[in-house]
Amino acid sequence: MVQINMSSKEITLKVVYYGPALSGKTTNLQQLHEQMSPSARTKMLTLDTKDDRTLYFDFLPVEFSTSGGFSVKMKLFTVPGQVMHKSTRKVVLAGADAVVFVADSQRSSASANAYSWRDMEANLKANGIDFESLPKVVQFNKRDFPDVKPLKEIKEQWGDIPTFPAIATRGEGIQETFRELMRALYRSLDEKHDFARKFQVSEKDFLEGIFTNFSPV
Repeated sequence: MVQINMSSKEITLKVVYYGPALSGKTTNLQQLHEQMSPSARTKMLTLDTKDDRTLYFDFLPVEFSTSGGFSVKMKLFTVPGQVMHKSTRKVVLAGADAVVFVADSQRSSASANAYSWRDMEANLKANGIDFESLPKVVQFNKRDFPDVKPLKEIKEQWGDIPTFPAIATRGEGIQETFRELMRALYRSLDEKHDFARKFQVSEKDFLEGIFTNFSPV
């Protein structure tokens, strides 16, 4: 849930990357970190295990200022995809303002994607977060792998939810996914908290504040 401190003029937001094990969640954050200006980022924390990466989470705080004088701090997390870490995923999702669901494009991963999506929905609801209204986008990663679902089929299946192709290991589709989520997040915040009027934070300020810190792709 967005945290707004009027005295210090700080706005803190939480974004979570969710998805099945080894779908590319950690790689997304690593690529965002690499593509970001060193002055806008801090150290990225990663906890690894022998059987899968990201046992708990990756934490990547990003900070920028707006023309209205507010400092926006954005905290990006990933969750562990393994089935055994369901309780950890629930904890990391608590207070999320937006979600990127990272799916594996391979047809063989369809059931894992579906399980993870249902798991995400259940954990959001358990945290008191409205699943339907929460800003979210879906990234179909590993487009360079064999036997992937065609993009047309993906769009037909996912309907109105924004979907983006990606090859995270090459940095392709990373910023595009993140930009669409930030656009959806801003509009949600403006609707709920009247951002543009109360805090003098326009959508343009919000997006430019974030993406001026990134190298072009």
